[in-house]
Amino acid sequence: MKKILFILGSKRAQSFNRQVAEHVAAGLNGRAEVEWLDYKSLTFINQDEEFPTPPEVARVREAVMAADGLWVFTPEYNYSYPAIVKNLFDWLSRPVNPGDYTTPTAITGKKVAITGIGGKAKTQGCREKLCELLNCIGASPMEQTLGLQAAAEAWQSNIVTLDDGQKQELAQQQEAFLAFIS
Repeated sequence: MKKILFILGSKRAQSFNRQVAEHVAAGLNGRAEVEWLDYKSLTFINQDEEFPTPPEVARVREAVMAADGLWVFTPEYNYSYPAIVKNLFDWLSRPVNPGDYTTPTAITGKKVAITGIGGKAKTQGCREKLCELLNCIGASPMEQTLGLQAAAEAWQSNIVTLDDGQKQELAQQQEAFLAFIS
């Protein structure tokens, strides 16, 4: 069974993207092992503190390397991805061994799916920029990203209700990602 590591781009407890990720996790039940990456305590990347590798960075890298694929669920902030997402991928893109730029990093070749839920733009800017970043650092993002628009009432209730069309889109992305990592 393939192992998929979920990465949330929001720390918010009632994050819309967490709710979408929970829906996807339920859909993958029995077809893939899902693990959630806890990276909230990563410090901002600082080359002065890069080596020896901080224990939290080592833990996150190990989780990423052990996964068959990563699935990023993220909101869009100012037509881009949140700073915590950028910081995570910055750490993952750095050499594992001091000064060794010849061996793969923790993210090299890692297959990645991207989903975002937000406003009318359906996280388009974030998804485009995240694909650009992932390609730049040697990951392998799946070409088909998915953006969803949260219903108006979700912004008041903090509860995401997916319509049948959105559920179908998520089911199609699940199938595509399972095929992509196989």
